[in-house]
Amino acid sequence: MNLLPTASAALMLFSALVQLVWLFRPGRPPEKASHWLLALSAALLATVITWRSMLIGFPALTGSYESLVFYAAFVCLICFAYRLQTRVPYSPGVQFGATIAAFALLAVANSPIAPQALLAPIPALRSGWLVAHVALSFVGESFLVCSFFASAAFLATRDEARRLRYDRIAYTAIAAGYPIFTVGALVFGAIWAENAWGSWWSWDPKETWALVTWLVYTAYLHLRLIRKRRDSLPSLLAVIGFLCALFTFFGVNYLLSGLHSYG
Repeated sequence: MNLLPTASAALMLFSALVQLVWLFRPGRPPEKASHWLLALSAALLATVITWRSMLIGFPALTGSYESLVFYAAFVCLICFAYRLQTRVPYSPGVQFGATIAAFALLAVANSPIAPQALLAPIPALRSGWLVAHVALSFVGESFLVCSFFASAAFLATRDEARRLRYDRIAYTAIAAGYPIFTVGALVFGAIWAENAWGSWWSWDPKETWALVTWLVYTAYLHLRLIRKRRDSLPSLLAVIGFLCALFTFFGVNYLLSGLHSYG
């Protein structure tokens, strides 16, 4: 079972290599293998989560290692679905960036900063609300990975046709991820906090940064939907929002202390 994360990482790298080759072959038909490699990689990581859950008798999503594995798996799954769909413009560059991001998440999961010891969760963590909170938060953030790379590409190009495509990709990803993140991170998180700590909101560092992330993406949607802006500002907010999301997990977990210090 310990070999599965390594095999998954190898599949991600192979997929990224295939994508990279096609990035330098413009005009050719899209390659037809990399997304299947990512689907297999996600399946292997899902097996890891399932196996660890069976061993502790509870969904294994309460530690940094499992959270990162789940996050990486879902990014791969979204890349797979993105390649198959036909309604949103397909960008090889966005898919390549998301693939590298998934590999980076898995690399961090297998580094010393994310202990892999399998421990039964403490009583405060044995809650279905917590499982829904963590799972939906990372599902929402997985969509935001794609929006980050599409928005960064928007800011990096001056070609209007490409900008329109990147804007559509970023908007679609945020439109999908925002409500899932809202329900998972804020709504279910508040319900779990009330059950575990007796308070809906404690201004814990992770709560605060999750709110900051949500507000940035709310501002993006306001500009994009209400103000109808498709210039650089919405894309800049999408980039900032994702950086806030990363800090909410990595910065709070490893630099700050609070009620979420254990996960």
